[in-house]
Amino acid sequence: MFENRQGQNIPQVTFRTRQDHQWVDVTSDELFKGKTVVVFSLPGAFTPTCSSTHVPRYNQLTPVLKQNGVDDVICMSVNDAFVMNEWKAEQHADNVTFIADGNGHFTDGMGLLVDKQDLGFGNRSWRYSMLVKDGVIEKMFIEPNKPGDPFEVSDADTMLQYIAPNATKPSSITLFTREGCEYCVRAKGLLRDAGLPFEELVLNRDYTEATIRAVSGMSTVPQVFIDGDHIGGSEDLEQFLNKQQAA
Repeated sequence: MFENRQGQNIPQVTFRTRQDHQWVDVTSDELFKGKTVVVFSLPGAFTPTCSSTHVPRYNQLTPVLKQNGVDDVICMSVNDAFVMNEWKAEQHADNVTFIADGNGHFTDGMGLLVDKQDLGFGNRSWRYSMLVKDGVIEKMFIEPNKPGDPFEVSDADTMLQYIAPNATKPSSITLFTREGCEYCVRAKGLLRDAGLPFEELVLNRDYTEATIRAVSGMSTVPQVFIDGDHIGGSEDLEQFLNKQQAA
């Protein structure tokens, strides 16, 4: 079993970060002192679970976490700064601070440095998350010590549930569009005016007509999906938003 270090201070280390093509040393105090910080640590950049689920959901929920008293959300991994910077860019994870624990000193100080040589990874971090207040660990969610790469408790939703159980989570919105479509522009404007972030997929760049017919049964755009429900085109979206405001 891994030690739960709630109530203890975080390790004092210096991280080598890469900012604007320059090496910048950042200390633990600079990251944590006088702040409320959520940290989630994972085995490696560009790896499947980390890229498909762990980072994207934290990036989506970071604004809600900040609305509920969190100053910063840090993604940490035993990778070098170049890799972490490229991964952040590839993930479009602008809400999250990526910190490379290149030598594993912080992770080792947490007692969560594990041997992944069977995968050719060397030593890496066990997957966990924690809430740190002024350098003191208030809460830890450590994945169970079992084979593989368990992902059961260190997710963003679990952390948000601990910090603010009654917080309203953002909707997941996808908008299928095409270039030069005035109705698509209108739909995007409606969502922006409502303060609703969305992901846009553009015809013949991100998908084909066969895809939009397969998922919506329609061949016209825009087509809007919110939390798994097919809303429809721009007029349908306007009606949906009006009902939401009236509720």
